[in-house]
This record gives sequence, C-alpha cells and structure tokens, in this order.
Amino acid sequence: MSDTPGKEQLKVAILGAKGYPYVYGGYDTLVKELGERLQKRGVDLRVYCHRALFREKPPVVNGIKLIYTPAIETKSLTQLTHSFISMLHACMSDVDVIFVVNSGNGPFGVLSRIFRKPTAINVDGLEWLRPKWRGLGSKYFLWASKMATKYYDRIINDSDEMHRIYREEFGTDSTIIAYGANPAETADISKIKKWNLEKGSYFLIVGRLVPDNNADLIVEGFIKSNSTRKLVIVGDVPYRDEFESKLKEIPDERLLFTGYVTDPEELKSLYLHSYAYFHGHEYGGTNPAMLKAMGYGCAILALDTVFNREMLQDGKHGWFFAKKGDAVKDCIEKAEAQPESMRFLRETAREGLILRYNWDYVTDQYLKVFEELKETKKTAKLTISK
Repeated sequence: MSDTPGKEQLKVAILGAKGYPYVYGGYDTLVKELGERLQKRGVDLRVYCHRALFREKPPVVNGIKLIYTPAIETKSLTQLTHSFISMLHACMSDVDVIFVVNSGNGPFGVLSRIFRKPTAINVDGLEWLRPKWRGLGSKYFLWASKMATKYYDRIINDSDEMHRIYREEFGTDSTIIAYGANPAETADISKIKKWNLEKGSYFLIVGRLVPDNNADLIVEGFIKSNSTRKLVIVGDVPYRDEFESKLKEIPDERLLFTGYVTDPEELKSLYLHSYAYFHGHEYGGTNPAMLKAMGYGCAILALDTVFNREMLQDGKHGWFFAKKGDAVKDCIEKAEAQPESMRFLRETAREGLILRYNWDYVTDQYLKVFEELKETKKTAKLTISK
C-alpha cells in the first residue's frame, strides 16, 4: 500500500549488487540502507540477489521482496551474467523503475530501452583505471561506462569530482547523490580483545586487498617507521592472488591481518578504538570505508587524491600523504609525535558528515529521482495514446 491515500504505489527493482541483506562492500551497503528506508516509505521494493550466495532464500525480508537469480560462476563472469539475467527479469516485470548499481552493467541498459522501462544507474568509481582491470578488463569498463551514459535515463554518481569526470570524459551530465553514514560515539572495547588489541594501540586499514587501495604502500611505509604500534589490516579478496599473498608474507610482527570482519560491532570497535585510520583508496568518489571512519570518530590519514580531499574538506578532517612509502613513514612518525593533533581529529571527525552523507537525505534524493522517472514514463504513455 502507498503511504499517500489515492496515490499509486511506486514499484522499484534494484539490481547489480550481491543482494539483500548481504553486506560485503559499498554497493551492498547502499542497497541495504536505501532499500530499508524506501520500503518504510511505502515503496514496493524488489531486490535481485545472487542465488549462489544465499543458503536460505526467503521471498521477503523486512518487507523487501527478494528475487534470486543465477549466474555463470567464474571470476570474470559472475557479476555480469547475474546482472544480465536480473535485468531481463526486471524488464519483464511490472516495476515502474529499475535502479542498477555498477558501471560494468552499462550495456544492459539496452534491454530497458527495448522494454521501455525507466532506469537509473549508480556508476560509482573509475573502474577502467583500477590496476586489477588491466588490458581487456580496463577497455570493457571504459566502454561499459560510456554505454551507461547512452542507455540509462539517469546517471547517478556520488561526488562532485565524479560529476566533473563524467561530464569531461563522456559529455554527460549526472545527478550527485552521495553514500550515507551511520555515526556512533561508543563501541564495545571487548570486541577487539580477540586480536589482543588495546585502545589506541594500532593504526587501521579497511578495504579489499587490491592494488588500487594501496595497502602495500601503507605497509611499506609502516615497516620503515619506528612505530611500536600495530598495523591492523581488515579485508581480503574473494580469490587468492599474487598481490594479496605477497602482502601477507611480509615478516613483521607488527602487522596483523584479520581477514574479513563481518560482525558490524567488531568492525565498529576496530574503527573507534584505533589510534588513526589509513585510507589508501585511489579511485572512486564517496568511499563507504572513509564514511565509517568519519562516523566512528577516527583520526584519518588519507592518500592525497581529489576524491579524498573532497570528502575531508581539503584537510579540515584529516591529513594527506603522497603516494610514496617514505611519505607514509613520515606521516606515521608525525602522527605519533603529535597525539594532541590526533585527538583533535578524532573529536571533530563527525563534523565532516555534512547533510549529503545522511542516509535519510540520500533516500530523499533517490526517491525524488525514481518518482520523476515514473512520471516521465506516465507522460510518455499519455502522449503515445493521443
């Protein structure tokens, strides 16, 4: 039922992520936070789930309808085939709007054009520049991102810098809607005892162990430093590879690899009780790991990129380091020599969560886009009928 009497209920399908309530990365977080809020606002919401990831397959969770679609289970084809099948199914359903995440799904917008379904796509970061997509993969993502601008009705990105890049690279305007944050001021310190950690006894990295997140650079600088703290690396990769293996083989007892941390309370405690959080992510707009660091009151040390400068308001809410091992070393030693500066950054971190990073505000913006797309479709139908 719609919340507004007499108003037709808005039907929205979301696809391109792993599903709901599965949370693994930024897109999955977006689906969860946005989806739950849309459902509470009366939207008939359907989320497409990657069938192989769900042992149990309930048709509805928290009022959100779930559709489990298959995929060709290989490293390079899983995500794309799952999205293709999901898009085809959504196009043949009665949904008013299809919302897709990931620019890699750009070409599938041609299906929605054929079926005349209004669409929006969140294109996120600069996938074609990521080191893991060298060669053919890089070419595909650049082409797919361009196709997204041609086939989807609304392009959504998450930062001013990504808006600029899409305008300059593809000549396309886009709607800026950031990711949201869930700030917290306290966390159970006993959650970090399993790793024998104490409050303020470690620096923290959170992210997939892939080259463009630069964990290797941070580790290199940390090893060169004279720090007696630990460097805790939270994250992994779904497939073992040379980059991740070499990183884990580095012989330094100060390094602690936790692997994936799926318990949100454990992750919150790791953030909140760190001495400082290292953010080495190089490509992309608004980063969910950075938002968590801000929301959990971390002192943030970030790689100097246009995206990180935008999020940290040009240094108001964090320090920057250049892409050099020695720069990381200097940053660590400066941070340890200035505990009062680190305390100040921790105390003021949440002030960086301006309105654009509020999940309710984010939901308002998406809902406005979806309602506009539905109205456009209705107007087009009336025009054709005349």
